[in-house]
Amino acid sequence: MNSNSKKISIKKIGVIGLGNMGRGIAKNLIKAGNKVFVWDLAETACKAFEKTATIVMPDEMSQKCSIIIFVVPGSVEINAMLKGKNSILANPKRGLILYDFTTSDPNYTKKLARRAASKGVSYMDAGMTGGGALGADKGTMTLMIGGDPKIFNKTAPVLASVAKKLIYLGKSGTGHTMKIVHNMITHTNFFALCEAAHLGRRAGIELKDLIEVFNNGNARSFISERRFPDHILSKTWDGRSRVYNLNKDVGMAIALADKLGATVNIGKNTYAYIQEAITQGRSEEDFTKLYPALEKLDRNSKKQRK
Repeated sequence: MNSNSKKISIKKIGVIGLGNMGRGIAKNLIKAGNKVFVWDLAETACKAFEKTATIVMPDEMSQKCSIIIFVVPGSVEINAMLKGKNSILANPKRGLILYDFTTSDPNYTKKLARRAASKGVSYMDAGMTGGGALGADKGTMTLMIGGDPKIFNKTAPVLASVAKKLIYLGKSGTGHTMKIVHNMITHTNFFALCEAAHLGRRAGIELKDLIEVFNNGNARSFISERRFPDHILSKTWDGRSRVYNLNKDVGMAIALADKLGATVNIGKNTYAYIQEAITQGRSEEDFTKLYPALEKLDRNSKKQRK
């Protein structure tokens, strides 16, 4: 089920988490004419919205808003906001809808959805893709959505102001399951291209020439078309995603595969690279910096792949 309607029907919307992704989402909701409420642990992140949105704590937000969108690191952070006498679920507005835009374990998502349902609150999972933080800024993301189809249909006009494509996948947890699978492919593609580029370099082929050939042939991908030209060839190293995020994403995919008995050997090779980067203290680095570091990562990750 797809939707790309631009008509906004629900006006009071909250955004919790104003980092690389949340900033753009909040700005697009404001641009669409909504009354937007925001909150972030970082005071500086909130201050950027002093003139355009209302800054309130999550519990107060739940009493004022019809929809709250979480754009935080993961389920653990959301769980903390749903527990206790001053939580989002303590005294929510009737008909409140929560949208979880994180990349999270779908089983944890289902647990949070059940807790919300016990308080009369709807909980939807919506994995994000489409250009990373730049896509969030431009409102050109694709959302992978799981949960009640009636709630999806009701909220699709609001979501359309932050995403160009809405794809409803099924019951609770399916959006986050799809996001995990999607990210495993994305990160594996990144390392595959890194390997190819280093091979080409050793054979005397310039990186810019290799990327040009890929982008005019069957090896093209988002990684070759955007990531390498925009963040690596440019030497800006500003993909706006940490190595920590890659570690989390691929780790969850492998855990899910192990639980379901699926084969993800290529994914495990990718994870070995990422784990070595974490071991080397690169967790907080922009992930694009792993390209020049690849051969150093490989020397040690080979041990993990054996």
